[in-house]
Amino acid sequence: MNPQAKLIFITSLLLGTTITISSNHWIMAWTGLEINTLAILPMISKSHHPRAIEAATKYFLVQATASALVLFSSMTNAWCTGQWDITQLTHPTSCLILTMAISMKLGLVPFHFWFPEVLQGSSLITGLLLSTAMKFPPITLLFMTSPSLNPALLTSMAILSTALGGWMGLNQTQIRKIMAFSSISHLGWMTIIIVYNPKLTMLNFYLYVLMTTTVFLTFNSMKVLKLPTLMTAWTKAPSLNAILLLTLLSLAGLPPLTGFLPKWLIIQELTKQDMASTAAIISLLSLLGLFFYLRLAYCATITLPPHTTNHMKQWHTNKPISTSIAILTTMSLMLLPISPMIPTII
Repeated sequence: MNPQAKLIFITSLLLGTTITISSNHWIMAWTGLEINTLAILPMISKSHHPRAIEAATKYFLVQATASALVLFSSMTNAWCTGQWDITQLTHPTSCLILTMAISMKLGLVPFHFWFPEVLQGSSLITGLLLSTAMKFPPITLLFMTSPSLNPALLTSMAILSTALGGWMGLNQTQIRKIMAFSSISHLGWMTIIIVYNPKLTMLNFYLYVLMTTTVFLTFNSMKVLKLPTLMTAWTKAPSLNAILLLTLLSLAGLPPLTGFLPKWLIIQELTKQDMASTAAIISLLSLLGLFFYLRLAYCATITLPPHTTNHMKQWHTNKPISTSIAILTTMSLMLLPISPMIPTII
């Protein structure tokens, strides 16, 4: 891609995100979401492959529908209450439509169908943007409107997202689809707590972004797109593969790694809200996700490559690990000791 064009698209992404997260008026928030959508579309379709064009088309149609629902929700609320302020969303129908719109933008169940297909048609770096940066504006809108939303509806969608994200990731061999279902599962954890403690949702989102960025950059560095390639990648970058094992376990939420921190705090908050049974259900459902993280970790570091002509060893390279990957990996593994500070911050 032309460097000037890439600069324009990245600047537009930053601009759209900034407009949405800093606006109080629904029209300004909608404008920021539209700028974001238009900026990411050329980045999805830059390879000119039929699958990339298909992914861009699917993404455009879903995001356009979600944006139209955001406008419809805000106009309904303004019609009934005279308020265009984002935090003054009080009309029940508007709240329901907005929940649908944000769920569609984020990829929450039952509006998740587009996300794995779009991620599969994109490159790893574009997939990283779709999994992290593109989710920031919608989750900010969810954060600002959380007092008005229906807790029972959000809890149901969250449990379904965690279940389906874990279940559908079990039989995948494509790395990008596995990461897509991982994202859907993590969104379930963020959504279940947003009505009761919105700041905890944002903490979960930031740590999810940190760990997902590490995993995507590691896969991109090793040029891995599917499990058979991952099984032979240890010959190419042994140290990076060993670190990838721990990062995947952190993303799965195993103690004493960073990924355990948000799950721990969310379970604690749900118990305080007399929702111990809900906490138990979502914890058990996250074991489904743990299975495919363990399979990724197993393929990355433990197995030897099969001795067939279909899976040739990759050349060993002495290229040093990128500094950014090293810093992100360290943070993805070692932030659990900051947990005593979190309650004071939240």
